[in-house]
Amino acid sequence: MQDTGIEISREQMEEFEDYLYERENAGATIQKYLTDIRTFFRYLGDDLVVNKKRLLAYKEWLKESYMVNSANSILAALNQFLEFLGLGTWKVKRFKVQKSLFLNEEKELTEAEFRKLLKTALSEGKYQLALCMETIASTGIRISELEAFTVEAVRNDFIEVTNKGKYRRIYLSKEIRKKLLRYAEEQEIHSGPIFITRNGKPKSRSNIWREMKALKEKAGIDGRKIFPHNLRHLFARLYYKATKDLAGLGDILGHSSLNITRIYTSNTGKQYQRQLDNLNYLNTEMNT
Repeated sequence: MQDTGIEISREQMEEFEDYLYERENAGATIQKYLTDIRTFFRYLGDDLVVNKKRLLAYKEWLKESYMVNSANSILAALNQFLEFLGLGTWKVKRFKVQKSLFLNEEKELTEAEFRKLLKTALSEGKYQLALCMETIASTGIRISELEAFTVEAVRNDFIEVTNKGKYRRIYLSKEIRKKLLRYAEEQEIHSGPIFITRNGKPKSRSNIWREMKALKEKAGIDGRKIFPHNLRHLFARLYYKATKDLAGLGDILGHSSLNITRIYTSNTGKQYQRQLDNLNYLNTEMNT
């Protein structure tokens, strides 16, 4: 069968979507997988017969058409699809990538830039956005976890969230708790989520992202640095700088591996360069 191949159908996409829901994948993950499998079907065209040789050819096409990280992401979706089809033995290995020791300086949001963003949001009358950014940056939450910030939960001093079947508590500083409750009172929000739209629905990731991006010109900050997840990274760096507690930080962020947490606390190349320049103990005067 590996040489002759089997024919698949586009109708199996719907079944694959049901399969992902049954596995309790997150909604965003499901949509990403479906988009990636559509890419696979576009590659196949009218000939829907697949075998391992054709899958490897697709892998090479991805390598030439996408950045390696994007190609690996698409291959992850393909392997899930193959597993669903009962073709797990045909899974394709992802490209090996050497992990960078440094943060991308072009995308790192500094503490000073964060304060600029807050100041700009407030000057534009966007107090809700400013409070939203401050909440993420002071707790390290994922943007999707903002919905858990209800009036009732904030009054209890901590927030309970679940992500991928795992529960954890998010603790609040006295300052951010006070700001959240004061905002809720001013907006006459007596129960439920604090961050809501005019229609009373919880603020979505896309809404917050667009509002943050709109600040870039007045704040004078590179737009590539302005996105909600960068606030989570900022929290991680500042927390680790203050405590040097990597394990505790991993618990706060809800990471399953400290290797992921280490990425969040990495320095930039410039910071490493400064540290190297300060290591003068090997410098000696050479007589010529």
